[in-house]
Amino acid sequence: MYRWGAITALGIVLGYLAVVLANSRHFFTDDSESQYTGLWVFFGRAFRDGHFPLLIPEQWMTGNYTNEEAGLFNPPQLLIDLIAPSVPNLAVYATLVKLIFAIITGLGVYRVCLVYGARPQWAAVAGVAMPFTGFFLFFDSASWFTAMSGTAWMIHAWASSERYLRGKGGPISVFVYLYLAISVQYVFPSVEAVLMLLAVAVGYLVCQGSALWKQPRAALAPLARLAAAAVCAGLAGLLTFLPSMLSAQVSWRGNSQINNDQFLTVPWSESLNASLPTTMPAFTSWWGYVQPLPMTYIAWFLIPALAFVDWKAAQRHWKQFVAIALFALMALMWTAGPGTVGPLRWPARVLPMLALGLLVLVCVLLGRFATLRDRKNRIIAALVLVLALWVRTFSADPHDVAWHLGSAAVVIALGLGAVWLGRTRGVSAATALVIAAMVPIAWFQVWWVQPTPMSWNLPDNRTEAMAAFPKFQGGTTLQLSDRGLLQPADKSLQGAYGSLVWGNYAKDLEQNYVNGYTPNGHFYFGEMLCMRWDSSVCPDAYRRLFGPEPTTGRTLADLMLIDRVVLQKAMFPDAGNQPAPDGWHFVDVPGHEKYIWVLERDGGPISGVNGRIGDAHDVTATSIEETDSTSKVRVTSETGGRVTFARLGWPGYRVTLNGKTIPFHTVSKVFVAVDIPAGTNNAELEVTWRPPGWKIGIGAAAAGLVGVGLLQWLYVRDRRRGQDAPAAEQLDDPDRQLVGSDR
Repeated sequence: MYRWGAITALGIVLGYLAVVLANSRHFFTDDSESQYTGLWVFFGRAFRDGHFPLLIPEQWMTGNYTNEEAGLFNPPQLLIDLIAPSVPNLAVYATLVKLIFAIITGLGVYRVCLVYGARPQWAAVAGVAMPFTGFFLFFDSASWFTAMSGTAWMIHAWASSERYLRGKGGPISVFVYLYLAISVQYVFPSVEAVLMLLAVAVGYLVCQGSALWKQPRAALAPLARLAAAAVCAGLAGLLTFLPSMLSAQVSWRGNSQINNDQFLTVPWSESLNASLPTTMPAFTSWWGYVQPLPMTYIAWFLIPALAFVDWKAAQRHWKQFVAIALFALMALMWTAGPGTVGPLRWPARVLPMLALGLLVLVCVLLGRFATLRDRKNRIIAALVLVLALWVRTFSADPHDVAWHLGSAAVVIALGLGAVWLGRTRGVSAATALVIAAMVPIAWFQVWWVQPTPMSWNLPDNRTEAMAAFPKFQGGTTLQLSDRGLLQPADKSLQGAYGSLVWGNYAKDLEQNYVNGYTPNGHFYFGEMLCMRWDSSVCPDAYRRLFGPEPTTGRTLADLMLIDRVVLQKAMFPDAGNQPAPDGWHFVDVPGHEKYIWVLERDGGPISGVNGRIGDAHDVTATSIEETDSTSKVRVTSETGGRVTFARLGWPGYRVTLNGKTIPFHTVSKVFVAVDIPAGTNNAELEVTWRPPGWKIGIGAAAAGLVGVGLLQWLYVRDRRRGQDAPAAEQLDDPDRQLVGSDR
């Protein structure tokens, strides 16, 4: 068993090498280059400085990290962050990190297959195949890292859940893996884990058969224990999502609507081409209707191999496959819509779950019921299946007919080779070929779609990028620009990226910018400056920034305590030839004149001069202490007034005046503001932010830990008493015990 586990890991390593040979930046593209690696560097630097940044007020776009995909309470993610600042090349680091998680993913699939009774050889096939399925390879691995890491942990939770049900393992592994899947701070793995647990529970109940009626208490006890372990993990992970849930009313994702649109919803028919490497499915996405990436590809052997299953033998044991089939069916239904369910959007994101379910199902069937009896008829059936694959693929993408014909020919040749090896050399030789073929296919698929349509082409070497970037001296910088104005030639360090930032690129450069990448930003701040998720703005942002805010009469630049404004010349070509706004002047930035104008304040930086006080109306206000989460101010007002802070109005603030709680409000639905009562003299005003629901979250986490500790104590006690007989032994189906044996 361990030998084939090692082969699983080796196969994934070889596949990753092949992908990197096809595109060295494949695992450093799109959100990985623009969002995640910047967060890794930022948090790693903060940890090394002794800080745990939950809120950074001057990072207006991304500064509430309880709302971001930061994995704040996920130990492996924190380790990734801690190491990140020491690695100068982010592409290399991202690739290594993702290789580790690909191996974790593959070994998780390997475990799941074993727990359902597959031979280790076929379990290894499924394990190697999973990281190279279409959507997982081209989106989760290449771009959406939290989806990748959450999936990795969720798969292990599946294996551990089945083992716990059968008395083969304890509750701690279930708890740990579920908690890790939840705490990556990405909602999809959490919801997918719920579906997985539901499928496992239904499969268990089906397999129990008459035992539910004969001994209901004994039959349901393992399921109750699994449910308890899952609840404990959910309680422990509540702190991950509770702050964002309680902040939803002011965020971009702040609705619970269910909408159906066609964007990234995948018709079920597109899953019929899951075994042709050249499949280019037809559904609506950023690139139109026919996709430039093999999103629905799963594995070259998956569909043709169905012809070599002894279906009569498998039918006698159908109960054992209910959980796997139900999970795959739920994933298939989800991929087709609805398009948005609250924070869950773009159903194509669930394609890896469909791939997971089908890989486990097929490889377990092959691992238990593969046969070469009546070989000629089975080969004919496999050829018919390949023909059906080709017809579906050609129908979706008729322009690449020659490639599709060649792809079908390769699948046929590989299949015949696997059949010959299985007949003459045995299962191990056949599965070795199946695995080996995945490596060049992965290389071909990545090579074929170059240049990838997803890449931002941000610099990967932080040392070189920091050396080339302008040497701004302290303060808070706001950039007004539009990434859509970049031309292909601009996307390099010698071009625009030597002067301008988008997404979290400023964090790579260790620069203090307002700008950042956020999938869940503050709605009203975004509207105020018409700033989008990647920090691009509309042309009117310049006027808005230096126009008076109606309530205070101050400019937004003053209320935000901005020290420097960088203007993209492509967006504001004449700005530098016009008079600067009052109190500002244009400065020369040698070597960067092609891309930017730079405005700085006449009297030097103002951020930090008087804490985060943006405006004091009819109030004398002096900062006496300032941290990221707290502002302490000495205030005096004879007639009453208002203090407006350079703090974004996220839920979670509490305000006291001389220790007594007083109300606060927001200016323009953005800035935290406090009304000071008349007659206030030399009083201490304290504005403090904590993640909303943090006390509930900490209490829930403590309860979850206590709960899993109790479950572990019960598990150990039962084992010592010899009362831990697997549930499989209580079932009517005698083969259930075999399935749980990890043979």
